[in-house]
Amino acid sequence: MSVGRSSRPPLPEGPYLIVGLARSGVAAARMLRGHGEVLAADSGSPELPDDVEAQLGSDGLALLERAACVVKSPGVPNEAPAIVRARERGVPVMGELELAWRLLPNRFVAVTGTNGKTTTVELLGAIWRAARLPVAVAGNVGTPLSALVGEVEPDATIVCEVSSFQAEDSAELAPDTALLLNLTEDHLDRHGSLEAYREAKLCLFARQTPEQVAVAPPGIELPGRARRLDFGDPAGLPLDPGEIRLRGAHNLENVMGAAAAAFAAGLPPEAVAEALRSFAGVPHRLEEVGTVRGVLYVNDSKATNVSSAARGIESFDGGVHAILGGSLKGGGFEGLREPVAARCRACYLIGEAAERLAADLRDAGVPLHRCGKLEAAVEAARAAAEPGEVVLLSPACASYDQFRDYEQRGDRFRALIPPA
Repeated sequence: MSVGRSSRPPLPEGPYLIVGLARSGVAAARMLRGHGEVLAADSGSPELPDDVEAQLGSDGLALLERAACVVKSPGVPNEAPAIVRARERGVPVMGELELAWRLLPNRFVAVTGTNGKTTTVELLGAIWRAARLPVAVAGNVGTPLSALVGEVEPDATIVCEVSSFQAEDSAELAPDTALLLNLTEDHLDRHGSLEAYREAKLCLFARQTPEQVAVAPPGIELPGRARRLDFGDPAGLPLDPGEIRLRGAHNLENVMGAAAAAFAAGLPPEAVAEALRSFAGVPHRLEEVGTVRGVLYVNDSKATNVSSAARGIESFDGGVHAILGGSLKGGGFEGLREPVAARCRACYLIGEAAERLAADLRDAGVPLHRCGKLEAAVEAARAAAEPGEVVLLSPACASYDQFRDYEQRGDRFRALIPPA
């Protein structure tokens, strides 16, 4: 049984105060200009859309008196002064994704989980295209959902990546199909505990109705009333797993989740199989940059937590020179010991997390080199790696100590690869 399109609640009335003008905040400002007065505030000095009144270098409190609805960018914490004050006063606080969803009549497929979201969203887009059906992908990475309002045809399906930050900022969001890939420890610096992080993720399912579908691995209890589909058996795929182009056991899980969501939406097995045979992945996620003197260099900069980095390391049989580290997110790195011990020749530690990594991995039985900067780590790994081995950037950390984001870190890694 395929899933159709749900109705949407109306937008709250403005004026709207956008707190945080990163990519999604700017997109929200552009989207909302046709629906009421738009105000904005940001603690930094970003570029602004035309005709938006903004206070830069500000917490937004001075503009709150004029606002009927606060639009919270995902990176803005709940403890931000304007967010706290708005909630105390009963002013609605919503995320950009929630408001955009309300303005889009399209069938909506939402993908969440600790790891694999971007890969799975792009894979689902490839499946829809293989079925010769209109589709647009958006969300936490890449195109903000707001940017699709007024731009995408009503008959297109929207496949959207949803982070825990975005899910917790939703008020009525109820995807036609919601897919949970996995759930492991992450973002404890923001959510405070694994339970709070879990609750944020599962907000995506809480308001689903019996006409909608929730797709998840078996054993994870979901809120809401949606029809549930479990995934996890490769026998349900429309091709032999050996034909799948994506590398690694974790990507097999992503593939099974994507296939289940596609089947729930009524897509034919032939389209799923066609996409799985051709889809090679996304930048910064087990991206094979090149082979130099027999050594494979792999950019896995998007592996910003322990479980994702462990899966990256486990994607190779052995001989891995792993570059680990960056900014801390809360929690330790004990979960890396087993894959490091089993697959790594050495680890090269960078950033503010280097000492914590060294302490947590000291019993893994491999050399641990404190390199400080990414440049030094790549050079040390290059000098040590032998033909047939792998130099893998899979940091298990965020990037904010040395880079703007994981994309900039991955781009820098690419640029450091020596010539063939």
